[in-house]
Amino acid sequence: MKRSGRPPELRREYERLLGVVLILVVLGAIWVYSASSSEQIIQGGGSGTNFLIRYVLFAAVGFGVLALMSRVGVAVVRKLTVPLLIASIVLSFAVILPGLGKEVNGATRWIGAGAIVFQPSELAKTALVAFLALRLSMRRRPMRQLGDIGPELGAIAVLVAIVGGIQSDLGTAVVIAGAGLCVLVVAGMPRKFFVPLGAVTALGLLVMIVMAPYRMARLTSFLSPWADASGTGYQVTQGQLAIGSGGFTGNGLGSSIQKADWLPEAHTDFILAVVGEELGAVGIIMLLVLYGLIAFTGLRIADQCRDQYQKLLATGITAIIICQAMLNVWVVLGIFPLTGVPLPFISYGSTNLIVLLAGVGVLLNIARGVPAFASAPLVDLDPVPPGRGPGGRAPITEDDVWRAPSERRPARETQRRPRPVGRPGRVDRPIPVMDADELDVVAYRGAAGVRARDARRPRDASRFAGDAADVRDRSGWDSGARGPRVERRRRAS
Repeated sequence: MKRSGRPPELRREYERLLGVVLILVVLGAIWVYSASSSEQIIQGGGSGTNFLIRYVLFAAVGFGVLALMSRVGVAVVRKLTVPLLIASIVLSFAVILPGLGKEVNGATRWIGAGAIVFQPSELAKTALVAFLALRLSMRRRPMRQLGDIGPELGAIAVLVAIVGGIQSDLGTAVVIAGAGLCVLVVAGMPRKFFVPLGAVTALGLLVMIVMAPYRMARLTSFLSPWADASGTGYQVTQGQLAIGSGGFTGNGLGSSIQKADWLPEAHTDFILAVVGEELGAVGIIMLLVLYGLIAFTGLRIADQCRDQYQKLLATGITAIIICQAMLNVWVVLGIFPLTGVPLPFISYGSTNLIVLLAGVGVLLNIARGVPAFASAPLVDLDPVPPGRGPGGRAPITEDDVWRAPSERRPARETQRRPRPVGRPGRVDRPIPVMDADELDVVAYRGAAGVRARDARRPRDASRFAGDAADVRDRSGWDSGARGPRVERRRRAS
């Protein structure tokens, strides 16, 4: 039987993450049908399965991408980080071009025609966290001032301005800023940066709200939604009525009344209100527990990573899912001003579902690539200079040992021993090459043996001091002994 390359702990995280996502997608298909079928039947749309069929098709595509990314996700994302970021920025600008952008409910955020549309801002979220992970993982100096992370902050500001300003998608802009902040915090951003960054963020939000009159109206309705229940506060009040009528246990699956042409966007942004009306507080708590499991699993996978890039990338993908879920729940419950953000894996949305499933595939790939002895650190006893390995071969470094199997360098068929100086007649004999798993085991056992040997060795300061003095006297390293020896050799020559 083939042995798994990941430890039992991460194997459990792998299975838990995949199982939770499968449960959420199945629940999403059920509630998309429940929330959309009544309105379609009332409007004469046939059997009411149009959105369900589309959701299942997009989920099938998303799971295909998940299966691919679970095997090569980290390597692909790392190579395509900069092209993905540039493409997301260009496509985000392209939505305003005539003939390319598609307007839905007064907002131009999509590219495509008919039922096949693409939302560039969903790709921008993943591209940004990949860019931040790549940049911050290459840092060798601590962050002492804001200028040290200028490119990272600039990338966040540009995407927030494009998505929030040009596309009028303030909700996605908030998710981008929140995920970027999570990556910066895990990378070691000092707490003193929070005050200036918070001030700049508040100023930017104020400018966006003032520039768009409808945002000011939403802010006013957020403060007092029942003051204009038939106008700007209509969607919020209908959502609260749906959740309130569900009570603790709900009215039963498929028994929602508000979804029947009363609650706007019942199958997308406000699908949580349908869940609350049909399953009550129990259904909402169940969803919150599932999202909590995703947060716990994703952060645990990030914590077990030895590679800084994988750690930051796993943190960013997890932050995207959790920030989006929290923002949607806050909007439906009336804790945050109204904004259009779908509930991850539950709401109907083609681009959002496929991109999130691809991100989960990257998380699974990170979980698969951690070695089985990830908890035992390597001890660098005698580092070999670059390019000075045996036989002219590049030396095996800590990065090679802890690198994922898909990223490891292919080993040669044989390794040649270097020809000793002064013995020209000796024939090099090939020795068998150990594969990656055997190299990992040797490195781990070697480090454990050194630690055990050091623990048994007596710690006598005078003994070590005497040994050092004896070596220095015999080798002539000190100036007092080296001078006469050099003088005698000079006279003899």
